[in-house]
Amino acid sequence: MRKIVSFAVVVFVSSGVALTLVDGAQAAGSPADSPSMFSPAIDANLFSKPLALVDALSIAELRNGAVLHARKEVEAQNGVAVQTKVVALPRVKGSSGYQTSDRAAQESFVPGFPKPNEQSWNAGIQVVQPIYEGGRVRAALRSSKLIRELALRHFETVLADTIQDVRIAYADALLAREQIGVQEASLNLLGKELEDARRRFEAGTVPQFNVLRAETELGNARPRLIRARNASRTAKQNLINLLGQHIPGAVGEEIPLELSGNLDVLAVTVELSSSLLEAMANRSELAASRIAQGLRGEELNTARAGSRPRVEVFGGYGARSPQFDRDLGAGLAGWQTGAQVSWDLWDGGLTRGRIQEAQAKRDQAAIALDQVVRRVELEVRTAYSSFTETKELLASQERVTQTAGEALRLANSRAEAGAATQLDVLSAQTSLTEARTIYVQATRDYSVAITRLERATGRLVTRATFQTHPIP
Repeated sequence: MRKIVSFAVVVFVSSGVALTLVDGAQAAGSPADSPSMFSPAIDANLFSKPLALVDALSIAELRNGAVLHARKEVEAQNGVAVQTKVVALPRVKGSSGYQTSDRAAQESFVPGFPKPNEQSWNAGIQVVQPIYEGGRVRAALRSSKLIRELALRHFETVLADTIQDVRIAYADALLAREQIGVQEASLNLLGKELEDARRRFEAGTVPQFNVLRAETELGNARPRLIRARNASRTAKQNLINLLGQHIPGAVGEEIPLELSGNLDVLAVTVELSSSLLEAMANRSELAASRIAQGLRGEELNTARAGSRPRVEVFGGYGARSPQFDRDLGAGLAGWQTGAQVSWDLWDGGLTRGRIQEAQAKRDQAAIALDQVVRRVELEVRTAYSSFTETKELLASQERVTQTAGEALRLANSRAEAGAATQLDVLSAQTSLTEARTIYVQATRDYSVAITRLERATGRLVTRATFQTHPIP
């Protein structure tokens, strides 16, 4: 009977939708090991329809290189955990042997008594069960569990970092898309202004200077659109890389990746004190540091066991050839049982050195835990400060955008009535474009600030747990 080990993780995305992800070590020949998991068809399907954030997170959990590496590390540490607890389990030993020697080299015990048989054989099986190992057995059992838990906490950390990176990359791609729209709208306004200036010039109501100024403003706006389109290409490439996908060779410079999401402004209320408490309870880095400290304590218990006696019981069954019977088909068989005690009364200071090393590592783990606590507190405070800043900037820039739009409308009305100059209109158009650009950037920064705050408080990933499933 074989077993596979799996682990379940719940990922929470910004929209409030919970996505349950289950995966783990698979038996050889299972679907997870098949080449289809990494087939180009998956990459091609990425461009077949608009990509939602929740779908991007699902793909990243399955394909992101860091997540795949962390998952394999969980499997490796599960193997280490199995090795660690072996000391507490019985050992079954089987042995057999055959020996022959020169009869001239043998001697009789008593003159005239037959010499022993020059050929001999033996076979047997024995079960040895540790009874007392000076605390090593209990330490091994506790360490085995802690090793599994530590591997899962490290996996949670990698998964949370990946979710954060994907959400930020997704927001960057949305920002680039919105910036393209802003710059295209600006070019349209400036293009209309140029057409109007030309009509007025042809009608003789304005000088050629107005046409040249409108052409200059339109030319100065085009580089911003070019940069926005390049930023969009870069953002898409970065997102696809985080998803663990390959861009097909047939795809050219313009990547046909469409996003179904928007830079929505979510109303979020956060308190610093509750965020700090939440981080202390949920952050996988803190849990991993506490588990590591526990492991160092078990290593100290194991080191101390070296100065204590060890007790084992054994039982078995064996057979051997008779010593004075030349018939190799004959044999003596029977069972045996007993107990044995061993104690290293002096090992040259080896145990003392191991205890000293284990104590120092346990103290290091305590220091590391304190450092992680302070780092988590700093991350929460920094994320909360950034969230507050972006929230205020977003509210302020929303009002500025509305004001700039109204200013452009009034400038156009006054220009048609002859009460404003072309410079007033162009200035109002430039102000509106700048206000829209800053507003879109502020919307992205607000979304990213929420993501970083959720990462800092440990909300992105809940605790992963081991599950064992028998394989027939």
